[in-house]
Amino acid sequence: MSRFFGAWLLLSAMVLFSCNNLGPARGPNHKRHTVTVAGSTSIMPFVEKLSEHFMVDRPDFSIDVQGGGSTAGIQACLNNTVNIGMSSRQLKEKERLLNQIIICYDGISIVVHPQNPVNTLTLKNVRDIFSGKIRNWSELGGLNRDIDAVTREEGSGTRGSFEELVMQGTEISDRIMVQDSNGSVKEVVATDPYAIGYISLGLVDEKVKAVTVDGVQPSIESIKLGEYKIVRPFLFVTNGELDQGGQKFVNFVLSEGGQNILKKEGLIGAYD
Repeated sequence: MSRFFGAWLLLSAMVLFSCNNLGPARGPNHKRHTVTVAGSTSIMPFVEKLSEHFMVDRPDFSIDVQGGGSTAGIQACLNNTVNIGMSSRQLKEKERLLNQIIICYDGISIVVHPQNPVNTLTLKNVRDIFSGKIRNWSELGGLNRDIDAVTREEGSGTRGSFEELVMQGTEISDRIMVQDSNGSVKEVVATDPYAIGYISLGLVDEKVKAVTVDGVQPSIESIKLGEYKIVRPFLFVTNGELDQGGQKFVNFVLSEGGQNILKKEGLIGAYD
């Protein structure tokens, strides 16, 4: 009998210990805050990183980050199907009823394959390549090979900014290859010695080579000095005021900690 009683005490202690280590139970009325962010595929990887940091110390929050492109994100925001839209281009006149929050700035780098001997182009050279006026690298001091230019799809914020800042009213040729993300453009250029494309400065690494434009190398320093001109803001857009959860996430992104995360990714802070 004493052995049975001792075993019962041991089992009770084990159960009690296990229950105590499960942590406080969440009641049926416990509320989890979900914030949906959608839009620019250029901004998406950076916001995903921000959301990971944000949720580490905030287990009651879920940040759902989706792509789709700047135009799609803006439209979703107008339709109130997302809390926050992401845009890597300036808002058009009919979109300006939305609130816009600059979270950082980004340079658009013109990139070629690392083995391409061409290291510098003028803004006009780039415009002529993407309009189809220049089609061979030999016209630019390179090899006698056709240029395989890569652009972004219609509705892309990166394309919109490129059209505004580089093309300046000149149409991008229908002959140009189209890709649906910065990552896809980068992959094409990284695997094709005769390709050229444009991607976010924050995505440039050893896989591709950023050329100088009008004698200026794209960098955080040259952008801050106002020397490199192909620069666009990264925007959050909202339709009216955010709820408490959405505002907390925006506050984190604009905080010193959030801005430092963006700077480590090669972007320029909103306050720099």
